[in-house]
Amino acid sequence: MANSGAQPRLRLALLLAGGGRSTRKLVSGEEGGEGQRWAKAPATFKTEVARLLDDEAPRVLTLVKREGWRWLVPGDADYPKMLPHVADPPLGLFVRGELRRAPVVAVVGSRRATAYGLQVARTLGLELARAGVIVASGMARGIDAAAHEGALEVGGPTWAVWGAGPDHIYPPEHRDLASAISTSGALITEYPPGTGPRKHHFPERNRVLAGMANAVVVVEAAARSGALITARLAIDEGREVLAVPGSILSDVSVGPNTLLQLGARPLLTPRDVFDAIGHEPPEASDDQVTPAHPLLDHLPAGTRATTDELVVRSGLAVIQVHTALLDLELKGVVERLPDGRFQLRKGRPAGE
Repeated sequence: MANSGAQPRLRLALLLAGGGRSTRKLVSGEEGGEGQRWAKAPATFKTEVARLLDDEAPRVLTLVKREGWRWLVPGDADYPKMLPHVADPPLGLFVRGELRRAPVVAVVGSRRATAYGLQVARTLGLELARAGVIVASGMARGIDAAAHEGALEVGGPTWAVWGAGPDHIYPPEHRDLASAISTSGALITEYPPGTGPRKHHFPERNRVLAGMANAVVVVEAAARSGALITARLAIDEGREVLAVPGSILSDVSVGPNTLLQLGARPLLTPRDVFDAIGHEPPEASDDQVTPAHPLLDHLPAGTRATTDELVVRSGLAVIQVHTALLDLELKGVVERLPDGRFQLRKGRPAGE
């Protein structure tokens, strides 16, 4: 059932009055608690909220509507269903696009991603979206953008959660990406128009990202990073956290490797994500089956080969073989053995 007009406007007025954690607590918590907290609020604050409710909130609602955005609050039909129940829920969300009902997986990681990390994120975005899972991220440079782009490649749903107001695309070079996301998914922010990207907004943004997701996947992250904040928040909220193993020689693998050491699920193929969230992807129709990669002609069923052996057999460049093997491994077509060799996964014919 949709909300009446009063509650959305009141929540917007509270946001415009400050909207920090103490303000958010005025309308959250145990039943009846919000009334008690509101009674203790300073009189000057109540006066300011009343003024904003009558004057500024209607103006902001008109402004965002003109730009294709909506203001949604808990109780609205398409509001993310798990978000109102987190420890620090937002007062509401400005949304541009469609918030469909489906499992949500947040794919996060370093802005300074490696070529390996970018390919993993893009492949995950593609495979998750193809399976009907919403790919959520922060539209930042690096891993975030790659995950969004992978989902967009197959026309799948993807959500971008911003750390600025609806009128501040950040980073600015992602304007075209933002436009594409709003067409096949949604742009989301809890910050009002006129709010620029500020340092403390990004940890706040991460709590929204973790709170709306069924699972969080960390692809690459340094020892101190926003991606690890998102993972910690997800753990606090009882969400599944998965990590992509990385090189012990890479700074951006410290984060996911540490999470694995602490008990996070290892992500070796998209199947691991589906298992974690209890989602069974629909069977691909004939026109959705990915054509067999030529490299598979040199890895017949029942055989094993190293990367170097496949380079010699195929005549492809080393980087082409590495890229193909990573893609095939993430798709579950081949598997890497403990000795470093590759083989077809059991039950997967070479022509699949």
